[in-house]
Amino acid sequence: MLTRRGVLKAAAALAAAPAFPARAASGDYDVAIIGAGAAGIAAGRRIAPSGRSCVILEAAGRAGGRIASATFASGAVYDRGAHRFSAPAKNPLVAVARAERLKLYEPSPGRRLYIGVREARDGEYDDFTAALRRANRTIAAVAELGRDIAATRALPELGDWLGTVAFVLGPLTSAKDLDAVSTVDLSRAEDRPDDVMVRDGTAALLAAATKPLAIELNTAVQRVDIGGRGRIELGTTHGTLTARTVIVTASTNVLASDSLRFSPSLPAQTMTALTKLSLGTYERAIFELPGNPFRFGADERIIFKTSDSKTVMLHTRVGGSDLVYADLAGSFGRDLANAGEAAIASFVTDEFAAHFGEGAKQALGKIELTRWSKEPFVLGGFSAAAPGAAASRRVLMQPIADRVFIAGEAAHETLWGTVAGAALSGERAADAALRYLGPVNPPPQPQPPPKPGKRG
Repeated sequence: MLTRRGVLKAAAALAAAPAFPARAASGDYDVAIIGAGAAGIAAGRRIAPSGRSCVILEAAGRAGGRIASATFASGAVYDRGAHRFSAPAKNPLVAVARAERLKLYEPSPGRRLYIGVREARDGEYDDFTAALRRANRTIAAVAELGRDIAATRALPELGDWLGTVAFVLGPLTSAKDLDAVSTVDLSRAEDRPDDVMVRDGTAALLAAATKPLAIELNTAVQRVDIGGRGRIELGTTHGTLTARTVIVTASTNVLASDSLRFSPSLPAQTMTALTKLSLGTYERAIFELPGNPFRFGADERIIFKTSDSKTVMLHTRVGGSDLVYADLAGSFGRDLANAGEAAIASFVTDEFAAHFGEGAKQALGKIELTRWSKEPFVLGGFSAAAPGAAASRRVLMQPIADRVFIAGEAAHETLWGTVAGAALSGERAADAALRYLGPVNPPPQPQPPPKPGKRG
């Protein structure tokens, strides 16, 4: 349970996270990493013991990317982005948490389903589960035939479960509506039933993960000149530096914009892949329900039967606290976020009243909102391949000019959209950079003095 002591501990961890000062970026490095999100952190940690010089350049004023915490007026610490970590056996950041003896636990694995004002009955749960499995099987079968089409075109007859299934597979899984998602890309996504959470909070995890790294905060890279012989020049808001190799972990939306310029320009196939792997929308409304008036369980996820995607998923009593997250995703989440905080508060309040009674309107406290799509160094939620573009992820994995490597959740074929996928792709890029650099030359060993010759 997230007690007051736990809240204070998380806040202290956030305050104790390395405060890397912004200073004039200069020098020459073996590896420069652009971005200190999960991919950049994992890449940096992979390179750290190699003996190679490495710097991480982060445009924002903090490390973590879409792993971020904030504090409510009440003092409760909440997560603005990732808070459940999938594929824990593979996730390098979960390995850090274990090594640092942070407390991990498994939250409730399933989802509760509400139909109107009541929870679904056993038979209705069975019907929904069967519809979801049927949709997944059909999409996978279409993908196996090589038909990379919009996932909506592959859906079987689902009756009145169509809207709910489309919401789960589209906005919740892909951050986009299913008509904008590739069947092949969706079918490749690994099942993610074994999430873990960090009892000490994601701030404590970031503090542990970034401890051994050299990170320059508030240092936006504006230019990457690959044309020089032997060295890549990076122009930043705090100066210019050079590196033999570069790992780029900026989001696909940022890379497709004009904020980071490459010279020569990125290959046409890379630019196409970036646009085909654009970030969808995944935002969060956060509020408190003091006293747990609806008797929610800790870390439960609740979805509602719906005829369309105009709905939310709830995360209740996060960490055993009074916090509730309402996740908004896909085109509806984008439109609602663009309408502003008042529109979101009104929708969330009305949704609560529709399912838990009119008294819910008085129970909800102040609502905070994330705006990842508006943050200039992120510009969205996470990637999903457009119909016909599932191969784009492999394109991003190819080195550029032999010494520039792209990493991030978009560059992982089966764990895209996850911290695990981002971190694993960061390690892959780091390994590629180290292979390019070759072994570190050992220092010259002193030669023993020559033996005196024999006298005749």
